[in-house]
Amino acid sequence: MVQLIVGEKGKGKTKVLLDKVNEASKSANGNIVFLDKDSQHMYELKNAIRLVNTKDYFISNPEEFVGFVSGIIASDHDLEQIYIDRFFKVSFADDSQVAEVLRRLDKISEKFDVVVTVSISITSAEVADDLKSKIIAEL
Repeated sequence: MVQLIVGEKGKGKTKVLLDKVNEASKSANGNIVFLDKDSQHMYELKNAIRLVNTKDYFISNPEEFVGFVSGIIASDHDLEQIYIDRFFKVSFADDSQVAEVLRRLDKISEKFDVVVTVSISITSAEVADDLKSKIIAEL
């Protein structure tokens, strides 16, 4: 299942995402991965959370990003949750591709029972109608 934290840039979505991932680490039975465009938040994450700097993997388009996430899921059978900060920067999706990338992540997460929580700089009005139910926080 995909969960969305939406809001305009600079509204505090990353803080909400960090609080959520750190809280989840207290009760998680499996592994948690946090994807970001850099290692800036390394010291804000609990030790049990694996931070992955996506820039290290030369991702350059949304298809590669979805493949990258699929690879993380395929390589870790104990993976329980993935958190993605700064969605536009890590996925390389543009406005016209966002909904399709989120739908693909939702299908993958449902199939492999991994919760994917995404922080994305869009308003709820900009979210595709079929994805509006995925919004868990709007700032």
